[in-house]
Amino acid sequence: MGFTIRKAKKEDMIQVLSLIKQLAIFENEPDAVEITLSDLENDGFGKHPAFRCFVAEVNNKVEGTAIVFHRYSTWKGKILHLEDLIVNESMRGSGLGTALLDEVIKYGHQLGVKRINWEVLNWNKPAISLYEKKGARVLHDWNVVHLSEQGIKDYIENL
Repeated sequence: MGFTIRKAKKEDMIQVLSLIKQLAIFENEPDAVEITLSDLENDGFGKHPAFRCFVAEVNNKVEGTAIVFHRYSTWKGKILHLEDLIVNESMRGSGLGTALLDEVIKYGHQLGVKRINWEVLNWNKPAISLYEKKGARVLHDWNVVHLSEQGIKDYIENL
C-alpha cells in the first residue's frame, strides 16, 4: 500500500476533524469534541498558526493525522508537543502511525527542540508499544492535569 505523509492544507481539515471525532469515540469520549471546522481552519492556517498538522494520505484520502505545537520547558527550553496522532481505524497496523510519528520526530529535530512530549492512555497498549519501541519513555508516575473552560471561569470568579 502506498501512502504519502505531508504537511496538511486548509482543505484537509474536514477530514482531520472526522479523524478527531473518531479518536474521541475510540477514547470513550464521544461527546467531548467541541472544536469546529472553522476553528481548525482559523487556528491552523491563520496569520499566527497555533499548530502544525501532518497528514497521511492514501488514494487522495486523509487516513491519519498528527497535530503538534510549540511549548517551552523551564528545564529544557524549546519542546514540541504532539497533541494527537490519529489513524483511521480501518488503517491501523498499516504503518501510517509509525510514518506520522517519524515525520513529527524529523520536524522536531529540524526545529532543534530539546524534547518532544505527548500523552497516551494507559490502556492503549499498541500505541505504548510503538512509542517505547521508538525510544520514547512512558512516565507512569505523572498525572495529566486539565482545567476546563468552565473551571477557568469558576476559578476567575473566585479570585
